[in-house]
Amino acid sequence: MSPSGSSTNEDMRLTQLAQRMGPALLQQRLALEDRREARTVPPETPALHPRRWLNRNGLIRAGLTLGGLRARGRRNVLDIQLRHNTLRVRKLPPAFEGHTLLHLSDPHLDMDEEFLQHLISRVQGLRFDTCVLTGDFRFRSHGPWQGALDALARLRPLLGEQVFSVLGNHDTVHMVPGMEAMGIQVLMNESARLTRAGQALRLAGVDDPHHYRTHDIRKAASGITSSECAILLAHSPEPYRLAAQAGFSLMLCGHTHGGQVCLPGGLPVLASLRTPRAYVRGNWHYAGMAGYTSVGCGASIVDVRLNCLPELTLHRLQGG
Repeated sequence: MSPSGSSTNEDMRLTQLAQRMGPALLQQRLALEDRREARTVPPETPALHPRRWLNRNGLIRAGLTLGGLRARGRRNVLDIQLRHNTLRVRKLPPAFEGHTLLHLSDPHLDMDEEFLQHLISRVQGLRFDTCVLTGDFRFRSHGPWQGALDALARLRPLLGEQVFSVLGNHDTVHMVPGMEAMGIQVLMNESARLTRAGQALRLAGVDDPHHYRTHDIRKAASGITSSECAILLAHSPEPYRLAAQAGFSLMLCGHTHGGQVCLPGGLPVLASLRTPRAYVRGNWHYAGMAGYTSVGCGASIVDVRLNCLPELTLHRLQGG
């Protein structure tokens, strides 16, 4: 295909995304993505150049190595836990009693091959009804993204027929066509309808509320009536108040990694959130809305976890 043909296809894809998530929010996200790319260290930069090591990532790696914690933290990244969680959800239709959601968040799939193999092995054989993904498929927050898509394509056959996702702050909107081509419905400030035995459940998703702040909960909730049970997917728990005000029964999110590097007892050193610590990990409630923040199944910035093991979560829905 000619370059002009490729450009036309890209323009069409962006036009469609603008209609789905909102033109102003798409432009906001694209501008911030371009700004991130402009700060990327060029591939030809020498390994010993200060731009390679005088940054947060390099300093964290050096500190962990000098402290003798790097190897232990790396082993923890591969120790992916399977958690079973029961969620009491108001307005849940009787047909969805016991409906099971496989929740994966923050897999950072292109971290390395060893991690991807462990994740695939952990998902294999799990039984569930619907899979939900709450963002951050790329290890870095800038640079190439095709590797993350290729890794997701290898995981995709294990995720079942119904797979819904939102993007995180490490992802780019340019990944959306590839994700949807493999049968993953990316919810860009919009909703979908699940049906079972003649009854319906609404599943909505918003774009990243943390870095890009391109979430529009009102748009995602449009068309959902007050009598319907609605679940919101968001990369971060930060808009939990807006979600409750919009009438959502349940909010599923991630982003925090549970701190990833924690003090003994799981106390996060840094959670990267503009919310109370009660929303950093696990179950929480707000104004009648249930919520769950996954600690994630991968790692970012550095490939280590300390006092906070990664997780896959099987949520079993119950009326509440």
